[in-house]
Amino acid sequence: MKIDSKFDLIVTIVNKGTCQTIVKASKEAGAEGGTIILGRGTGIRENKTLLGIPIEPEKEIVLTIVPEGDTDRILDAIIKAGKLDKPGAGIAFVLDLKKVTGICHLCASE
Repeated sequence: MKIDSKFDLIVTIVNKGTCQTIVKASKEAGAEGGTIILGRGTGIRENKTLLGIPIEPEKEIVLTIVPEGDTDRILDAIIKAGKLDKPGAGIAFVLDLKKVTGICHLCASE
């Protein structure tokens, strides 16, 4: 069953070891949880070496689906917890979701 209610996807990309802080803050702000994916960075701040050997920095990507009305509150909590207002701490962005399935419990009150 597809759900046509309004949901957003908050995508947060942070340095490895930071995702639990992000998930905890988002839950405290009203999110139900998130999905964590491992990745690696290739941005300008990721060009570090150790003894001339390039280091590929590991990243954690947190995907959080939230009702549209909760997005700002949860995103603000993520920014604060992850210190995303500081250079090199990570990034977060929001995508509109057109259709969602599998989270029917979030629509039960509508």
